[in-house]
Amino acid sequence: MCASWSVPVQHHALVSVATECGQDIAALLAEMQDESELFASPNTLAAVEQALLTMAHTLAQLGPPLRDHLTELDWAGWQALHAALLRRVTPRRELVWYGVQALVPATMGLLQRLWQRHPALLLTQP
Repeated sequence: MCASWSVPVQHHALVSVATECGQDIAALLAEMQDESELFASPNTLAAVEQALLTMAHTLAQLGPPLRDHLTELDWAGWQALHAALLRRVTPRRELVWYGVQALVPATMGLLQRLWQRHPALLLTQP
């Protein structure tokens, strides 16, 4: 599963953790046919929610240099998801589903584009 961190790191490490979480979520959902299948599987749902929480927390730690290049990211969506998962808000099904269907794929695409176009930014500290 995706790693977590607890010491000051470069943006590179944060982006790597977020990317790893996104890949983990994609792998967990690969065999699922629809939304109901995810929410009928408590173990898979718990793993997906943990990866979403780690990804949201990690993205929240990105500093202005990277945020300036990720203006298309739904920061409000990630903040709402982060808060809901931290507080174990119920119901949160709609927000979790939005996370796996919209936030994660869009974020993964933006992070990949960032790696390709601005690799030097990843060597800065948040």
